[in-house]
Amino acid sequence: MELWTWGALAALVVLLGWAVWTFNTLVRRRNGVDESRATIGVELTRRHDLVPTLVEAVRGYADFESSVLTRVTDSRSRAVAAPDLDAPAEVALTDAVRSLFAVAEAYPDLQASEQFQRLQSELALTEDRIAYARAVYNAWVTDYETTRQSFPSSVVAALLRFTPRPYFEADVASRAPSTVRLAST
Repeated sequence: MELWTWGALAALVVLLGWAVWTFNTLVRRRNGVDESRATIGVELTRRHDLVPTLVEAVRGYADFESSVLTRVTDSRSRAVAAPDLDAPAEVALTDAVRSLFAVAEAYPDLQASEQFQRLQSELALTEDRIAYARAVYNAWVTDYETTRQSFPSSVVAALLRFTPRPYFEADVASRAPSTVRLAST
């Protein structure tokens, strides 16, 4: 064989090796995105399971704001029924639970309840885990999208149909503090 044939063969092997390496990198990052999204789902399910117990613990206080309990219950129902980790539904649930805790501050007997304190602590821990899982997910999405969109790996991504992955974002309205109205007695 001639020298140019060996050169062309070597270039083809290098190109094929690069394409395989790029494909494997994209797969690894896509799988990281999927796994971290599943972790968010696990933590959200944990929160969804804690909320009814919290509502029941609070419901025992007869003069507690029923509108707040209704809002929490409705928000939980929407979050559970929402498809594919719907960020707005989850944000609404977070806001509803925050308002429940804010109103609960006006009830010293409730604040002193061991069950309420335990649930409040578990929900706070779960919220921290959700925030961490979302940060990990968004970091994976950043790595995946950077690789998918960067040239020359974008060529492999386009040829093999690696699709975009969305960031997990809260809507802008949810960043405002929640308002709590106490009924006058």
